[in-house]
Amino acid sequence: MKFIPSQLLYFFQDRRAQRNLHSLIRFILFLCFFIVVYSVLFHVLMEMEGQHYSWVTGFYWTLTVMSTLGFGDITFTSDLGKVFSLCVLMSGIVFLLVMLPFTFIQFFYAPFLEAQTKSRAARELPEETSDHLIIIGSDQVALSLASRVRQFNYKYCILANEVNHALDLVDQGYNAVVGESDNPHTFQLLRTDKAAMVVLLSDDMKNTNAAFTIREVAPDVPVVANADSEESVDILELAGSSHVFQFMDMLGENLARRTLGTGTRSNIIGNINTLNIAEAPVSDTLLVGRTVKDSGVRDATGMNIVGLWEQGRLVSARPDTVITSKMAMILAGSEDQLKAFDDFVGEAPSMEAPVLILGGGRVGQSAAKLLRERGVDYKIVEKNPNLIGDDGHYIHGSASDIDVLKAAGIDSAPSVFVTTHTDDLNIYLTIYCRRLRPDIQIISRATFDRNVTVLHKAGADLVMSYASMAANTIINLLSPGKVMTLTEGLNIFRVEVGRSLAGKTLMESNIRDETGCSIIAVSRGDDMEINPDPMLPLDKGASLLVIGAADDERRFLDKYQI
Repeated sequence: MKFIPSQLLYFFQDRRAQRNLHSLIRFILFLCFFIVVYSVLFHVLMEMEGQHYSWVTGFYWTLTVMSTLGFGDITFTSDLGKVFSLCVLMSGIVFLLVMLPFTFIQFFYAPFLEAQTKSRAARELPEETSDHLIIIGSDQVALSLASRVRQFNYKYCILANEVNHALDLVDQGYNAVVGESDNPHTFQLLRTDKAAMVVLLSDDMKNTNAAFTIREVAPDVPVVANADSEESVDILELAGSSHVFQFMDMLGENLARRTLGTGTRSNIIGNINTLNIAEAPVSDTLLVGRTVKDSGVRDATGMNIVGLWEQGRLVSARPDTVITSKMAMILAGSEDQLKAFDDFVGEAPSMEAPVLILGGGRVGQSAAKLLRERGVDYKIVEKNPNLIGDDGHYIHGSASDIDVLKAAGIDSAPSVFVTTHTDDLNIYLTIYCRRLRPDIQIISRATFDRNVTVLHKAGADLVMSYASMAANTIINLLSPGKVMTLTEGLNIFRVEVGRSLAGKTLMESNIRDETGCSIIAVSRGDDMEINPDPMLPLDKGASLLVIGAADDERRFLDKYQI
């Protein structure tokens, strides 16, 4: 609402504003009563002194005296008249100079400014809105999801219960609306029946209530919900949720998949149709010190090295790039090609020492569960006695205590997971573990995206963000295969070949040099060409699977996406 009439209409519709306005009107009427009385008394006293003035002059004198202007062109000569003038002057100071401004500000101006501010927060979406994403919740997952869908040009809105919260989101550049998530009318105003998806990211109770309420308005729209507890999964599904995820558990599992010592060189960390994305640490292999061109990977497996990941930095796999022991190769290929890679570099040495998990919360427990299923031994360091199990895998104590870490096996552990829910503590423990063991693999969790770079600088080999992982999971439901996060800051995303790339070959497009991204596959209908021939032209409408760091991804989308 940008215009004054609309803002005034919004203001007068508010009940509190109506009460304030009535109070202001009563005060003004009270003030007018005094002005009329003073004007009448002015005439009476002037008649007593033998002076004759019109009624307009009476009101004129009263207002000039009450406002302390006091022009002095009309005066009393008697003491009674002068005393009356003093009374009018003093009451004018109280009523006009003190009470009137404060009353006007309190009962009209301040509420109007507040209403004007509140009018900036939308309460409904345009009637023609459709195929949009509705996000209920405002935590880091919700904001990360909003940023990601905006990057891919999806329409969305974040539902906030409080006006001030919605305004704060608007000031940050997000599309926010105000409403109650348990009110069917709210979802009617959000055009939920025409939405592409609704995402519930509050607590389990609010998510259940919202899902049940949404089904009254939009029985067919997909509803995705996050569940904090295992017991809430079934309840959320019964309430009407189409998909229920436990993102904390998923984060722990994703961390566990990246550990060393599982017996294979290449570790599959994701797949898109028949395309498998794998990570292969270079340490203790024959590839250390070789260039990408001389590595022999292409000849032995048919795969290309699509990227080299080195402590939070994506290194382009150019022919002359030297492969170091601190790098991890990103490979894209079929299962047979990945098996051929394992045969080429030889089986990874088995790790006798257990993997170390710092933090026994939900993330740490989920990581331990997956390691147990894979037959990998582990130790969990946890200082909360209520989270200590009795299966021999727990070490009670603080992870910042060197004696506790040594008792847990820090000196021989192949990997350490830093899984506490506080980024400050994760950074602290990452620096500590890196100083104790410069050669250990450190995999850390990040709650806030802004701390990802700091964790890499602190010494983490891999960082997984809870917010980004959850956001990308939801985007893949909204548009399957659209984006996949390999590690925080390194994504695989799908785009269609537009006018700027149609008819060009990969060699001619010069995508890698201009954006830093690499094309790992081209999809034409149901057919997918993995590691495509750089000399074949791209067809308009075909899909490209692109790998790149976060900044490279933004450059690619800005340059090529239509």
